[in-house]
Amino acid sequence: MSHTLGIRQAQKQKTRQALLDAALALLEHQSLSSLGLREVTRAVGVSPAAFYRHFRDTADLGVALVEGALGSLHATIRAVMVTTGESEERIDRAVSLIAAHVRAHPAHVRFIARERHGGVASVREAIKVQLRRFAEEVAAALGADPESRGWSAEDLLMLAGVYVDHMVMTASAILEAGAGAAHDGEEAATLAEEAVIATARRQLRLVTLGRRHWLD
Repeated sequence: MSHTLGIRQAQKQKTRQALLDAALALLEHQSLSSLGLREVTRAVGVSPAAFYRHFRDTADLGVALVEGALGSLHATIRAVMVTTGESEERIDRAVSLIAAHVRAHPAHVRFIARERHGGVASVREAIKVQLRRFAEEVAAALGADPESRGWSAEDLLMLAGVYVDHMVMTASAILEAGAGAAHDGEEAATLAEEAVIATARRQLRLVTLGRRHWLD
């Protein structure tokens, strides 16, 4: 009996993941607010009734996509925060990790960039909550850094928010640059991405300088 239940549970999870993957693929060229439930079920090859065994509606599916998309970003944020070395090395390492994340999870980056200010309120709120949690984790890491001695909790959270927002913005810009120049060939796309990466490094240098003199 337990074996049969295990098989059913595995099949249920497989169908759920198939619905999420199909939705993410369909969202490459449209927003969540325009995505139809039947589009998703047709892509997976299941009935609309099967969809409702996993999600209440497409907004509920979108919230689940947020968890998956930002879950992949979480590991990158952790890797950035444990980066050590001189400021220039840390900045280069941080931006390189962001660029690697975009290459590994372009659909996730595209989804968050589009839906962060999209038309589905529950999804916007889910993204906001997740990014806030990231900022709180980054603030805790910054608080343990000797450079942050004397900083208030409020200011640490503000700085953490700047870092998280910059990471999301940079990831989106790298993705857009590569896509925008793709029609001109691989070399043009690479150059466009490198330009975004160079700007991101300069922006982080500016933040670093401001951080050093904030208490002044």
